[in-house]
Amino acid sequence: MSGAVSLAGKVVWITGAGSGIGRALAVEFARHGVRLVLSGRRAGALDETAGLLGLDDRQVWRLPLDVTDHGAVATASEAIGRHWGGVDVLVGSAGCGSRGRVEETAMAVDQAVMAVNYFGTVAAVKAVLPQMLARRQGWIVAISSVSGKVGTPERAPYVASKHALQGFCDALRAEVTDRGVKVLVVCPGYVRTDFPLGAITAGGGRHGRLDRNQERGVAPEKVARKVLAGLLAGRREVYVGGWEVAAIYLARWWPGLLARLLARRAGKRGDGSAGKEA
Repeated sequence: MSGAVSLAGKVVWITGAGSGIGRALAVEFARHGVRLVLSGRRAGALDETAGLLGLDDRQVWRLPLDVTDHGAVATASEAIGRHWGGVDVLVGSAGCGSRGRVEETAMAVDQAVMAVNYFGTVAAVKAVLPQMLARRQGWIVAISSVSGKVGTPERAPYVASKHALQGFCDALRAEVTDRGVKVLVVCPGYVRTDFPLGAITAGGGRHGRLDRNQERGVAPEKVARKVLAGLLAGRREVYVGGWEVAAIYLARWWPGLLARLLARRAGKRGDGSAGKEA
């Protein structure tokens, strides 16, 4: 980890901070002496996260928020500006998964997943970017997925949202790199969280169960450590996970082989093996 960059005193706004990777990131950032803004839909979950940090109210602020309400996102950013002078680091970690084949998935499911995973983070970026550019300093961290690089079967809405987020961040980085703002995309594989429980099924219900590979995945704390290391080192992307991360390199160097492997996997319906972050 580079010692050239310090986060001490910086204002870090984390969406999706009530659980999973977002919660682990809050704990990891707290070790660096930052001031934290924790956002998520459930106030109780944010209280639980805040209780893990060992910080007082001068260092952590719970700000309940639904990222699909773009007006509320903009209002939250303005409130942070008044309260603490603006956001130094934005971490877009709010997300939801999906389950089901394309021909069985209602259009409303595609729209709901895109609203959270893509437009939710885009709205937060647009809310903080002007003041970052004005100060010529800031970090934007987008929690994407291996699925942002690879077309995993039975996850089309989720995969599409993460591919869109990857493309948005690549374009954003090209625009702002020479203007003082850094953009980091994080692509986790399988992570041991409860994320699959809330995945949206083809008919719009909840998946409601954990997936086998998810249960064997890396700890969210490992993801958080990798994110902080990547941010401080000025990385453009961070990949973290197990064997599934190899799919990113297969997509780049042996796309035909990967296509055959994914098609074979699609034929084994109902294994429920991929999760957030994969």
